[in-house]
Amino acid sequence: MNGEENPFPSFLIYVSSRSDLPKPPWHLAMEAHILLLCTTSTIFTISFFLITSLPKSYSQEQDGYKNCKGLFKCGNLDNLYYPFWSDNSNRSSYCGREAFELYCREDQSPWIWVGSQNLSVKWIDPNPYAYRVRMVRPHLAFHNCSSELTNTSLGENTVGVTTQFSHFQYGEHVKRVSVFYDCSSSYISSVGVGVRNFTCEDTSRRRVYYVSETEGDVLMQRFPELEKCRYIQVPISESEENGVDAVGGGIDALNNYLNQGFDVEYIIGDGNHCSNCEATRGVCGSERYRASQFSCYCQDGFHYSDCNDNDSLTHPSTLAVKNKVIAGITVGVVVAALIVCCCKIKYLMRKIKIWKTTKADQEIEAFVRNHGPVALTRYKFSDVKKMTKSFKVKLGEGGYGAVYKGELLNGSHVAVKILTASKGNGQDFINEVASISRTSHVNVVSLLGFCLEGQNKALIYEFMPNGSLDRFIDNKVNESTPLSLNLEKLYEIAIGIARGLEYLHRGCNTRILHFDIKPHNILLDENFCPKISDFGLAKICPRKQSIISISEARGTIGYVAPEIWNRNFGGVSHKSDIYSYGMMLLDIVGERKNMNAEASCTSEKYFPDWIYSKLEEGSSLIPNGMTSIEEHDIAKRMIVVGLWCIQAFPIHRPTISRVIEMLEGSLDSLEIPPKPVMSSPTRIEAESSTTTTC
Repeated sequence: MNGEENPFPSFLIYVSSRSDLPKPPWHLAMEAHILLLCTTSTIFTISFFLITSLPKSYSQEQDGYKNCKGLFKCGNLDNLYYPFWSDNSNRSSYCGREAFELYCREDQSPWIWVGSQNLSVKWIDPNPYAYRVRMVRPHLAFHNCSSELTNTSLGENTVGVTTQFSHFQYGEHVKRVSVFYDCSSSYISSVGVGVRNFTCEDTSRRRVYYVSETEGDVLMQRFPELEKCRYIQVPISESEENGVDAVGGGIDALNNYLNQGFDVEYIIGDGNHCSNCEATRGVCGSERYRASQFSCYCQDGFHYSDCNDNDSLTHPSTLAVKNKVIAGITVGVVVAALIVCCCKIKYLMRKIKIWKTTKADQEIEAFVRNHGPVALTRYKFSDVKKMTKSFKVKLGEGGYGAVYKGELLNGSHVAVKILTASKGNGQDFINEVASISRTSHVNVVSLLGFCLEGQNKALIYEFMPNGSLDRFIDNKVNESTPLSLNLEKLYEIAIGIARGLEYLHRGCNTRILHFDIKPHNILLDENFCPKISDFGLAKICPRKQSIISISEARGTIGYVAPEIWNRNFGGVSHKSDIYSYGMMLLDIVGERKNMNAEASCTSEKYFPDWIYSKLEEGSSLIPNGMTSIEEHDIAKRMIVVGLWCIQAFPIHRPTISRVIEMLEGSLDSLEIPPKPVMSSPTRIEAESSTTTTC
């Protein structure tokens, strides 16, 4: 650097990718040619794949004969065949029918979905033309009174006056038990003594009443008040040959029959197609693309009904495959053409981007490039969108952009600041990253990472759940934050801010001047520990350098030191932060708010003049509502220290270390500072949070 001192010594940034850095035009031209070459290769690849897919799809249909031939095993059931199938038993869906999928479990009964219920399959009749299955509703018992013990549905569903088709229906010997749960005893007493009952095996010890299916229907007609009970009908299989009365056998007999299950008959709905197919040595199945349509798989391919028909070449599945392949080839050609167009457009856009890339973006990238790797993570803008859930929760907004709540992959909450209005050559971004990345103090907010993709710039900070200080001193605390801060807590916060400022002025290898100390830039963690944030206006200078040069005024109206906008008061230095801190200290006590309440809206009186006028009049400066001696002492101490900090000339202001001594020292040793020598030409609103360059 030609002997000049590097203003950012030993500052390092981790750069995970250089893909977003500007490339020279020759590099873009080469990239465009490579993309076009890749596109041409893609066209040939897509065409080859789609053209060769026709015989492949057709051969897969021919493989149906081999794949679906024979019996298969599922769980503890074997010798299974059409219409049943199971993906987890290597029996493809086209070997069966849509409603007959089994879910196999090792050495256990398989499951099947019937209607909206998952039933266990106890056995399937080995005679494929018997069409019988024994099913069980597992984990249910009458006496547990569970709300899961509901009516068993076999898939029939009534829509309006139309009943939709079900593949299953109850067997010949299935009877249903009518059970009344959660009934009032007065209802049952009106019914009569002929109703059987049992006691729930739970803490309620309620009585449950049950009858046969036919008796239940009669009772419901005779006693409409029973509709207020939970009324269900549960199927059981009771053989007439053994003469057992399930209802009369009591609760043990009921649960025994419930565990044995009930018989269900199923309907495939393919007429005589399967028997005709098997008679011609075919294998029954369904179409690969239409599971509701029967297919007969034969050695020469698939047929519509049996192996002797002549419809294999015109089978709907064959036509579907051909149509899909033709459509696929057409789509492939169109997609390939679009890819070529997109490549050309991308090439042109990249060239335009080179022309339109601002000098600011180039200088920021140069800064990042020239200061090599540190423990700051660089994120892509897509990662920023993910961690903020597309900027869903907005925490606040400042002069340079908005702040959103985010969450990292490890679950940690963060605050994401999106910079939308960079000043100068992106100096706000450089200032923030360069200054705060070299800090580590309990009263300075931690920067965890950043994002830099062209004009998309973001800073990722630790999350401060209690927001900024201005919410508490301006009565902005909402219902979600009912806690208010007393003066003693605000005093502790003021000392914490001073310690953070002392660290910036004296604790770092290089001195960091903040230039925007105000309540809005003080964040509070879950324990209300203050942390200085927003270093967009910060300036780094050697510790030995007392006076610095700034190209333009900076700061927030109401907190800007006089020398920032008028060099006649002195040079710009760390004392400029002291002035801003003093104004904030008086804000915390509430003095500027008191002035605004007493002064008219047209008052041109300068704020420090108003305080000294109150002192000359002998009026109390203690805020209303303070009664204890401790509160009076704290308020007076903060007011006097604040007045010292806002002296017009920097030479008269104390250092931040002296400020801490005065705040923590004896109140009796504090002297009243001299009256300011200047007046404001126009009264400045203290509450304004608008960041501006004066």
